[in-house]
Amino acid sequence: MALDEFLAELDELKREAVAAFGAAGDDDALEAARVQFLGAKSGRLKAVQKGLGSVDKADKPTAGKRFNAAKGQIEAAFQAALERLAKRAGPAAGARQFDPTVPGILPRLGHVHPITQTIEEVKDILGRLGFTVAEGPEVEDHWHNFEALNIPADHPARDPLDNFYLATAEKTEPLAASQSTEKQWLLRSQTSTVQIRVMEKTKPPVRIISLGRVYRPDTADATHYPMFHQVEGLLVDRHVTMADLKSVLRLFGMSYFQGDTHIRFRPSFFPFTEPSVEIDMSWTGGWVEMGGAGMVDPNVLKAVGYDPEEVTGFAFGLGIERMCARRHGIDDIREFFRNDVRFLHQF
Repeated sequence: MALDEFLAELDELKREAVAAFGAAGDDDALEAARVQFLGAKSGRLKAVQKGLGSVDKADKPTAGKRFNAAKGQIEAAFQAALERLAKRAGPAAGARQFDPTVPGILPRLGHVHPITQTIEEVKDILGRLGFTVAEGPEVEDHWHNFEALNIPADHPARDPLDNFYLATAEKTEPLAASQSTEKQWLLRSQTSTVQIRVMEKTKPPVRIISLGRVYRPDTADATHYPMFHQVEGLLVDRHVTMADLKSVLRLFGMSYFQGDTHIRFRPSFFPFTEPSVEIDMSWTGGWVEMGGAGMVDPNVLKAVGYDPEEVTGFAFGLGIERMCARRHGIDDIREFFRNDVRFLHQF
């Protein structure tokens, strides 16, 4: 086949194909035109392509180049027709269209854990009473967890069965180069350790609260858990008395329980406070034990470099889970740690 004859046939095919695609008024007409011109087996473009084999060898490069250009133009015309019909048709049949007047579907969001809510509320209430938040490590040494808190070596609170001791030790030489001891580590059993760390670095007056996790190897039941949360308060200044302690706790109770809350002290014993008391708060016509408190023992003040003749102080410790449970009428603190979304969704 001569080159001129091949090119004429190719140009005529291109003209007809572009016209057919442009005239297609619906999907059926466009599909019919596609099969006619671009069909893989019987399409006219495929037939013209076969004619390349009969073109003279010298003219084949030119014929091939023109064929590729024509093919690209025909395919572009088909694509343009597809887009034109898609715009004309609008959304597919049955497709859901957006209506701005219809109320939206509220997405399911998570909730702040009730323990976290309680912690944040405690921070807010005691912050308004002048206390600042202090933090400390959860892994502690004997000095901060026991000795500085006036807990002697033979005290039951230091028993390995009542603490989570870690299988690690640090060599120290506190007395002389020839005398070394092992510094033991444990998961803190109380947040009072933070008070010691703050007083070691801060001169009086001190007015802080420390909140966080503490660990004791208790069997989990309705009122105990091996990991729980505490808030400890400390105020050290001149002329601090038990009356100040009771006033702070009553104001806190009234704010947290949102009512006229009364405080009752029962004599008790803690190594780091003297005198020591158990704290009861009035609640729904009765009394509920909320924690322990007392005046900071002079030995604790001496351990951090304070002069007990110059300053006095009080400290108190409250259980976060206990406060949260009492407020929301929960009788099993294990519910806080089961991560049941049906329970947590209520908060």
